[in-house]
Amino acid sequence: MNSIFHEGELAVQAQAGVQTMAARVGNSIKGEIPPVAAEFLAERPFIILASLDAQKRVWASMLTGNTQFITPIDKQMVQINPHKELADPVWQNLQQNNDVGLLAIDFAGRRRMRLNGKATQHHNELRIRTEQVYANCPKYIQERLLIEPTTKRAQAQPITANQLSTSQQEWIAQADTFFIATANPAGGVDASHRGGNKGFVRVDNEQQLTWPDYAGNMMFNTLGNIAINPRTGLLFVDFVNGRLLQLTGKAEIIWDEARIAQFSGAERLVTFTIEQLIETQPSHNLNWIFGSYSPHNPR
Repeated sequence: MNSIFHEGELAVQAQAGVQTMAARVGNSIKGEIPPVAAEFLAERPFIILASLDAQKRVWASMLTGNTQFITPIDKQMVQINPHKELADPVWQNLQQNNDVGLLAIDFAGRRRMRLNGKATQHHNELRIRTEQVYANCPKYIQERLLIEPTTKRAQAQPITANQLSTSQQEWIAQADTFFIATANPAGGVDASHRGGNKGFVRVDNEQQLTWPDYAGNMMFNTLGNIAINPRTGLLFVDFVNGRLLQLTGKAEIIWDEARIAQFSGAERLVTFTIEQLIETQPSHNLNWIFGSYSPHNPR
C-alpha cells in the first residue's frame, strides 16, 4: 500500500518508533481546503512561505499585505496579494521553482495550518494550487497579541553575511519562536514552526545553532525532509521592532542520548550550519505584545 509519507519521513518515524501513530495522523493530510481552513486563511495578516533558490537552497519568508491579503478562490486555490519586499529572495526564487510551503499561524488563538503546493505569479498576485493541506496541534506556540502600530518604521539597508554578528547571536539566544523551511529533493517544500521557552535555541558559534526537537504530531515532515535533504531555511522575527533574520544552510538530526540530555524535554536535537543570512527591516507594520508561554513548553 502506498504511503502519504516519503522515505525520509518513514525513516525518522521508524527510528522514533511511531510508525502506527504517524500513519493514523497522516490521514488528516488532504488535497483540498476545507471551509474551516478557508475561513482561517482569510483572517490572517501574514503567512510564512518556504521557497527554493536557483542553487536549491531553502528560504523561509514572511509575507504580509493589506485587506483581503489571502483569498481562497476554490477548494484547491488561494490567492495572495502581498507587499513585495525586494530584499527577500522569495520573488526571485519563484521564478526558478514554483514549489512552495505555506504556514498560516494565529499566535493569539494558538492555531496553525500548513498548505503545500505550486505557486504562480499573476502581476502583483500570487496563486497557490494546493497539494497538501492540514492543521497542526497548538503545542509550543507562544501567545502573542497583534496591536495597532504606534510609529512608522524607517527602512534600512538589508544586511547580508555568511555568519552571525554579535547582536544577531544575542537575538537568536533570546528567541522563543522561529520558523523553519525544508524540502524534499523529489519535489515539495514545507514551512513549519518551532517554539519553546526563551533561549531554547543554543548559539554554538557564529555559524552554528542547535535546538531541541520536542514531541509533536509524529509525522516528522520537517525532520523527514532533513533526513534526505539537509538544506534548510530559518526565519527569526523580532516581534517588537519588526526586523527579520533569514538564514539558509544545512541541518542535521542528532540522536545521541548524551547530547540530547543537555536540553530539557528534547527527544532529538537539530544542528544547523549557516551558509548565508539576510537581516531586513521590512515595510510591514505588524506589532505584537507577548502574552504567555505555551503550557506545553518543557519546564
